[in-house]
Amino acid sequence: MSGEQTRSPEAELGLLDATMIGMGAMIGAGIFVLTGLAAEIAGPAAIAVFALNGVVTAFTGLSYAELASSIPKSGGGYAFVREIFDDLSSFIMGWMLWFAYMIAGALYALGFAPNFLELLHVYGVVRPPEEVGALALPVVDAAVPVGFLLAFAAVFGLVALNAVSTAASGSAETVFTIIKVAILLVFVAFGLASPMFSGAEFQPLFPEGSGAAAVLPAMGLTFIAFEGYDLITTVTEEVKNPRENIPKAIFASLAVTVVVYLAVVAVAVGTLGASGLAEAGEAGIAEAATSFMPTGLPIIQNGGALVVFGAVFSTLTALNAVVIASSRVAFSMGREGQLLPSFGQIHHRYGTPFVAILASAVVMLGSVALPTQSAGNMSSLFFLLSFVIVNVAAIRLRRERPNMHRPYEMPFYPAPPLIGIALNLILTGVLVEYLLRTDPLALGLSAGWILLGGAAYLTLNRLRAEPDSGPAAAEAEMAPETED
Repeated sequence: MSGEQTRSPEAELGLLDATMIGMGAMIGAGIFVLTGLAAEIAGPAAIAVFALNGVVTAFTGLSYAELASSIPKSGGGYAFVREIFDDLSSFIMGWMLWFAYMIAGALYALGFAPNFLELLHVYGVVRPPEEVGALALPVVDAAVPVGFLLAFAAVFGLVALNAVSTAASGSAETVFTIIKVAILLVFVAFGLASPMFSGAEFQPLFPEGSGAAAVLPAMGLTFIAFEGYDLITTVTEEVKNPRENIPKAIFASLAVTVVVYLAVVAVAVGTLGASGLAEAGEAGIAEAATSFMPTGLPIIQNGGALVVFGAVFSTLTALNAVVIASSRVAFSMGREGQLLPSFGQIHHRYGTPFVAILASAVVMLGSVALPTQSAGNMSSLFFLLSFVIVNVAAIRLRRERPNMHRPYEMPFYPAPPLIGIALNLILTGVLVEYLLRTDPLALGLSAGWILLGGAAYLTLNRLRAEPDSGPAAAEAEMAPETED
């Protein structure tokens, strides 16, 4: 492409920016949307669902930290697997991760739209969201739902921001995440001080009938909430001193996220009760806030409005984070010759992976037409499978390159990656069984994406085999060193 060249991204993000990118994804729409779903399946044990998901995440996070310090390349789990495994295995890993992030982007965009309409309704700008209809198009005889237009506008806006400036998108993520966490802390403080809060709401902890077994399917469905630490490693080359800052950012973002989740879920269950939280569904946190936070406040009016305001920021930060992540995975694959070479190019003026960002945005916008729950299910499934492969990669790298320079080494090796593999496989099996019963569409589309990837892989291999094909040229532009 004219005007573009293959070079490495600029390292413009600090430790705080990298940490906020991870937190922006993990403390995203999930804390508002998924809490009610977890309570519906697991009752008061919803708090155990998020705690155990944090534990599962921590084992794989150790593998990510060690791999990121050893292989400081953008692309997240894909970059690690590309360095360690053969061509086909690394393509499958990248193909799954790219899809998981794009589908998550569509999910967050769809979550942004109703929350933004609700926020406008609070201030009397529009009617209640359920009464907001469609917007008639001026030329053709058709109308488009306002919610879809808002979702499209959110994706376009953040894609434009990411396309022209990595530093601007990183700074925006930091500001948005700080605002969001501050709102949740206000929610927790009022909840704990409220007379409505009662420990009796946690008795019995597990729902009657299913008992403790109810925790497993709820963990599988809500696992997407903790995918953010992979996202940090997708921008490794844009982080200053990545060998030290990436492991620190992974642990800091994961620790803060787990604490925030447990505090918010504890307050929501303790005030509204698990049944009330489940009945409220996606609006569970907002209803809890409305029930115990003061009303008649200046500007924000009431607690529910404050939480809706936080939900808008949450969905935007999560969307921004996955726009960054999906494009970096595609950029890394293009640079390695596993997608078209243009995907692996940096724009000469903006210093961003321009084509990779636009391509990811196209798929993300098309995915907005999917059912919201199916999008969440598919994203969780692909993340779980990807994390299994990353744990295997950590073991294989230790065996094949024992003397490799590792600024961070996980403790108690090989226990953490082995436990990570076992736990992620268990959750994958539970989720697949659940989807067979409740959401075959998600399984069908997931299989379709894998088949499409197989066709793309064979086509690109055939192009590479031709004497004058372009993809091979991109491989000569490999950037950073991987081993000291």
